[in-house]
Amino acid sequence: MPNVEIYTSPLCGYCHAAKRLLTDKGIAYTEYDVSRAPEKRQEMLGRSSGRHTVPQIFIGERHVGGYDDMAALDRDGKLDPLLQEA
Repeated sequence: MPNVEIYTSPLCGYCHAAKRLLTDKGIAYTEYDVSRAPEKRQEMLGRSSGRHTVPQIFIGERHVGGYDDMAALDRDGKLDPLLQEA
């Protein structure tokens, strides 16, 4: 089972879309709400090379990016193999 982590905030539509895509694929993930945990926002900034928007998605140690990035990988047929590798 891949280790998937997603940094989110509750009012973010892209966060909900990213979680829905992962759920539809049957992928479990760990979610960090950066609006309630400032230390997680700092962690996210460090791991994502300063990207401050949510969601920020990680599969294993690989930074995938945001929802648009993950959706593009899915459209290109590259997300499922990445999820299998992790």
